[in-house]
Amino acid sequence: MMAFNSIPILDLSLARDANTKPSFLESLRSALLEVGFLYVKNTGIDEELIEHVIGQGKAFFDLPEDKKLEVQMKNAASFLGYNKLGNEITALKTDWREQIDLSTPHPLPTAADPLYYNLLSPNQWPDPDHLPMFRPTFESYMSQMSTLSTTFTSLIAEALGLPPTAFARFFDPDQQHKLKIVKYPDLSSLPADQRSQQGVGPHKDSMLTSYLLQASHHRGLQAQNLSGDWIDCPPIPGTLVVAIGQGLEALTHGVCASTTHRVLSPAAGQGPRFSIPFFQGVSYDATFETVDIPNEIMEMRSEIWRKRGVDRMDDVEFTFTKGRWGHLGDATLTNRVKSHPDVGERWYPDILAKIREEEKKVREEKERGREAVTEHVREEKGMDATGPLAAMKEVTV
Repeated sequence: MMAFNSIPILDLSLARDANTKPSFLESLRSALLEVGFLYVKNTGIDEELIEHVIGQGKAFFDLPEDKKLEVQMKNAASFLGYNKLGNEITALKTDWREQIDLSTPHPLPTAADPLYYNLLSPNQWPDPDHLPMFRPTFESYMSQMSTLSTTFTSLIAEALGLPPTAFARFFDPDQQHKLKIVKYPDLSSLPADQRSQQGVGPHKDSMLTSYLLQASHHRGLQAQNLSGDWIDCPPIPGTLVVAIGQGLEALTHGVCASTTHRVLSPAAGQGPRFSIPFFQGVSYDATFETVDIPNEIMEMRSEIWRKRGVDRMDDVEFTFTKGRWGHLGDATLTNRVKSHPDVGERWYPDILAKIREEEKKVREEKERGREAVTEHVREEKGMDATGPLAAMKEVTV
């Protein structure tokens, strides 16, 4: 059995018919265990609404700069709002994208709430005088996507031989979900000395599931298989791309593996790429529990990995590390500060200082590793500490 080289497409209409639901669940189980990335079609989301979502999303980026900055992310402690080009970091590198983050509606937290409740806050909406249909369009879309994600999570449970409600206890009654509207400029639009293909760097989504609406014709989204190869996920009209999150991997003992993915910037002259991902939320009060997976499903997963002769790829930081965090909210808040240091500087300086100290230690450890390798090469070449370095080939780890 080889690592996947294409992304499966599942038809959600089959899950709505009792006669075809068993075959759908079988296909879903295969996608969960073997890929962790899939397309879904016939989602039930209103097609006219999709068109409005794409139109209003693109229109936001046409606003004057000062109107976008009125809802700048660093204005609030919630990490909701507009983020300028090059203002987010993934895998310690700059992401070349411009975006606005929204969420399902929540009131401001109280002083008695945990610090991570700052993530549960009202949206910063663009000026309705300039975009009168923006707010109603995205509130409607997030409502429909909330229903879709809940339904899909119940189908995942059934595909794993669990009751449809197996994951229900991990959601709040007014569960927050998030959404981004993202613009990736093509390479010719980036600063000449900073042109990078990293639209967004390699990462795994957190929480349970994510649903990406690819809102333009551009390629760029790629998922990484277990051999380390990057597999294209081109836009397919009428579909959403579903990514399994780290939360689902943790809750299912690794049965549903979260897949590393990235976005490459469009080539020069291709114009900007637009995407609108919806992220299904999980209660920030959740601890790092698991659900009981049937033995036969666990055995299927073990057999898949055994035949491939690989172990789970820990190529990016795992949010759901047990023993490190008390609640999911603690981990999520720290990760948001790490991705948006400008927000951290204003609202969470203590957390940001701790992150920077940890990153400094990581850099120092890497440097010590490089020095150890260099010394080893020096010894193999019969060179002493004072010998010439010009003849040595650079070795990195």
